[in-house]
Amino acid sequence: MNSELIIDSAASEVTIALLEEKRLVELNTEKKEHNFSVGDIYLGRVKKLMPSLNAAFVDIGYEKDAFLHYLDLGPQVQSLMKFMKGTTSGKQPEAVLTNFVTEPDIQKSGKVSQVLSANMMLMVQIAKEPISSKGPRITSEISLPGRYVVLMPFSDSLSVSSKIKSAAERTRLKRLAQSIVPRNFGIIVRTVAEGKKVADLDQDIQDLMARWESLHAQLKTAQPPARLLGEIDRTSTILRDTLNADFNSIHVNDVQLYEEIRTYIKAKAPEQVDIVKLYKGKIPIFEFTGVDKQIK
Repeated sequence: MNSELIIDSAASEVTIALLEEKRLVELNTEKKEHNFSVGDIYLGRVKKLMPSLNAAFVDIGYEKDAFLHYLDLGPQVQSLMKFMKGTTSGKQPEAVLTNFVTEPDIQKSGKVSQVLSANMMLMVQIAKEPISSKGPRITSEISLPGRYVVLMPFSDSLSVSSKIKSAAERTRLKRLAQSIVPRNFGIIVRTVAEGKKVADLDQDIQDLMARWESLHAQLKTAQPPARLLGEIDRTSTILRDTLNADFNSIHVNDVQLYEEIRTYIKAKAPEQVDIVKLYKGKIPIFEFTGVDKQIK
């Protein structure tokens, strides 16, 4: 299957069209001034508990407090809070969790008041962006998505994408992941890891651990509300999640974005760097490529 991205960069937004066999299958628009993105990790402060909803409202710097349901705390929230406390006090000088002793999982049927209290600091991740009058939906079950794997601190789970149909390949990837996953981290092996070597997965994990170390360094001195780790922009997110051997072209009409995409691909899949093309035509890129007609 031939896949291509057509990227239209305008003054206030970037629109990304994903085509498969010339057919439009996905359309994404990102506002350039947008500050709150799914995947961003914040140090927030619990503002108010809502026992009737079994939830809490957390200040992460948005005009409306973010909503955190008990079920979105994640089973390992006690380990997360222990890590936070140790980091800010200096007792957890390293980001790696090799010698970290995890806390017991919280109960699924528990109450938010058993875990959180007003004014306490909490590390959270945006799960859903703010909509109209509502603040962001957040989780404290932190995950770090990469090209081939998703890394989950304080977890011991290990799974392989169900979209990989071959049982032998799933077993192979699981065995590889078990051999390289850092202690006290869980891992999900993504669909695009199919057929990849252990060195590819290991490099992805090293990149994600570098992001985790950056977060740890920020956490040492951060005061809520503060962003600890920003997700990569939407264009790079789509590249990370969809780029595979089937891609034969990426057309973009902005020089700066063109260079950024080439740099990203050169680091992740250097053999594909030449599929990035800078569109210089006078006709709007979506009109020239027929995307406009398909949108209509």
